[in-house]
Amino acid sequence: MSAMSIEQARTNMVEHQIRPWEVLDQRVLDLLYLVKREDFVPASYRALAFSELEIPLGHAAHMWQPKLEARVLQELSVKKTDRVLEIGTGSGYFAALLARCAQHVYSVEIDPELKAFGEENLRRAGVVNVTVDLGDGAQGWGKHAPYDVIVLTGSTPVLPQQFSQQLNIGGRLFAMVGNAPVMTARIMTCTGDGAYSTSDLLETSIAPLAHALSGERFRF
Repeated sequence: MSAMSIEQARTNMVEHQIRPWEVLDQRVLDLLYLVKREDFVPASYRALAFSELEIPLGHAAHMWQPKLEARVLQELSVKKTDRVLEIGTGSGYFAALLARCAQHVYSVEIDPELKAFGEENLRRAGVVNVTVDLGDGAQGWGKHAPYDVIVLTGSTPVLPQQFSQQLNIGGRLFAMVGNAPVMTARIMTCTGDGAYSTSDLLETSIAPLAHALSGERFRF
């Protein structure tokens, strides 16, 4: 694709995928032009960087659809003083979007090859305020806690309580909760010490986190 056709494809993505999903925050829309999504997709999928597909990354991982990335970014209202935890680095693209808004992003990736892929993409994009840790963050990540924002990029049948415990007061958490085919995209806000409010955004379905906590163990 030529540089001109890439920019046209990016504009089409914003106008025909992102805006119709109630993403009207100009700061978020500007970021979609600033952070080059095509630089984070695997080379073989570069021509599809702006499509509505969940682009495969290998290792059972996928990039979110662009409209979900933008909507979640808008709903989290990340501030320059925020410390962010991301579970599931993947391509590094969503970490790069978060990093443009936040003070620092701590991203956790369970797969060594994906960790290397995401880190290299972030390095090439000049993103310096993201730390990628190798590990299993499906039940929280206390290493850098507490956080102002937590994002789970894979779904979880139930949300482990460790995540809410790792939020600062005023902190926001995004998670896709439930089982396929219908899951709930949920924002949880810590409103006080041990107090939380939740807001359900929409219903969709994404791949689960590796080792996501199953609801089965809570059945008696």
